[in-house]
Amino acid sequence: MPAIVLDNIHKSYGSHIALRGLSFSVDEGEVVGFLGPNGAGKSTAMKILTGFLAPTNGHAHVHGVNVLAHPIEAQKHIGYLPENAPIYPDMQVGEYLNYVGQIRRLGTAERSRAIVKVSEQCAITDRLRQSVGALSKGYRQRLGLAQALLHDPSVLVLDEPTTGLDPNQIAEIRNLIRRIGQKTTIILSTHILSEVQATCDRVVIINNGEKVADGTTADVITRTQGGLLVYVEYAPGTVSPNQSDLTDWITQVPGVDRVTAQDNPNSATHRFELLTRTDVRPLLFELAIKRGIVLLELTRERTDLEEIFRRLTHHQTSPESPLNGSDS
Repeated sequence: MPAIVLDNIHKSYGSHIALRGLSFSVDEGEVVGFLGPNGAGKSTAMKILTGFLAPTNGHAHVHGVNVLAHPIEAQKHIGYLPENAPIYPDMQVGEYLNYVGQIRRLGTAERSRAIVKVSEQCAITDRLRQSVGALSKGYRQRLGLAQALLHDPSVLVLDEPTTGLDPNQIAEIRNLIRRIGQKTTIILSTHILSEVQATCDRVVIINNGEKVADGTTADVITRTQGGLLVYVEYAPGTVSPNQSDLTDWITQVPGVDRVTAQDNPNSATHRFELLTRTDVRPLLFELAIKRGIVLLELTRERTDLEEIFRRLTHHQTSPESPLNGSDS
């Protein structure tokens, strides 16, 4: 049985539709990156999953428990770190964790053991007597993770856990998430695509409230890119062909679907961008030899997750819901 199931989730705020039949599942022990542009509905989906919002239609389950019908039972399995960590600046770190443990109804001894464990896990042991308000942004995020882990949940929901952190802090939180993910199911919402590639087993991308991609990073890139980009640049050799002739010759190469000239007016060379169905570089090399021209450049661009994300979400036009803030 999957640890997380979102089944045909719809959510509307008046006339604004935030989610349009969103469905996906997460297996036990899987770390899934949940991506989408601002306003796509990610935070709404995560709030529904954790029982903070009710869907207009559809169902969410955590370890088989219906979140809407049995929210308290479902939340026993969930650790949740929203985008803005729910911490109280006037408390000490240890005092705050003790308070969270009481809310989670952990016994005194169990609470003490849990605080020691998560403090070591999140590297905040030396901050337990420090005021929460005096913590740096990085340590506040660590504390937010610690409170989410305090009751030893089997599912961890993280909404933009590295927002506002510097590169060193991002690396620290990323390593922490990777360690936690060795034994915990994690769904991670973020705008940092390199973070997803570094920490996640799978990626789910939504746009305008709908799922547009789901799979491993490699699978999503392969299914979505729709072709290869090849760059080629020729220079005068035995002959000096013009741009028109070169365009005609390249267009006739089997596997080439599109040819775009990128010439520099101040240069005698001719550079082209090609969209191809196969790797045509050997044929372009043969073209240079056959036509008596000089080959200066022949490269193939490797499409990454960032490019795929842009292709899948560039048409996002839905306004942000006034009832949901800037839903990320």
